Amino acid sequence: MSDYKKKVSGAAGFIRSKLHDSPEIAIITGTGLGEIASSIENPDSISYREIPGFTVSTVESHPGRLIWGKLGGKPVLILQGRFHLYEGYSPLEVSFPIRVLQILKIKTLIISNAAGGLNPLYTAGDIMVIKDHINLTGANPLVGPNHDDWGIRFPDMRQVYDPELAGKAMEAGAAFGIEVKQGIYAGLMGPSLETPSENRYLQRIGADAVGFSTIMEAIAAVHAQMRILGLSIITNMNNPDRPEPTTMEAVIQVAGKSAKKLEAVLSKILEGLDAE
Repeated sequence: MSDYKKKVSGAAGFIRSKLHDSPEIAIITGTGLGEIASSIENPDSISYREIPGFTVSTVESHPGRLIWGKLGGKPVLILQGRFHLYEGYSPLEVSFPIRVLQILKIKTLIISNAAGGLNPLYTAGDIMVIKDHINLTGANPLVGPNHDDWGIRFPDMRQVYDPELAGKAMEAGAAFGIEVKQGIYAGLMGPSLETPSENRYLQRIGADAVGFSTIMEAIAAVHAQMRILGLSIITNMNNPDRPEPTTMEAVIQVAGKSAKKLEAVLSKILEGLDAE
């Protein structure tokens, strides 16, 4: 067994020893969206620092906690904070939590993020369901030896994001009078924000939103045969013809204001999984 697999197994065993239920749903919260965890019923939590082998997030608004309890009546695990390539972490380190979730037998993964809007029909504060992504990071968590017991060597990426879950997200938004968009997410390395020419290029290749996360996690989750729902909060608009300055503080502020909407949508989605 490789050192990486041993670390994954150790982390999963430690977490399993803490859990009261056996959740099959996990949620990863993005920049400014950690407050979603405040709606968890009867929550318990531990710091990432307490979990053997777990990486520590260095980004503002990523608390770095694993929380478990119930949301929408379902047992869930929430990863309050994630890791990014731009922090200097490798694709394997960024996707490490996904492998731990795989060992814990998580079947449904909900990935949320904060993203810059490229579609001119979007506005800051919108929720976008990710229907596909474009990997422009130059990285992939499956590079290197394949662990056949985790997944096949060449996973099919034709349908990364589950259309049924996407439909439930759209329905959940409509139930609350929230217009939920659908679009394509472009993932970049970061941390520098996009130039006007880069934003124009991203629009031309079909991207509706852009961010610095999600891609490594989604690829690993496809490899692990999880159902994936991707949700972006549009925190700022990237207009290449009228560029405006963006700060991380502003991004966090908009994401925080939109977190309640996302929380309501997530709860409704989870309630709707009863019939499955």
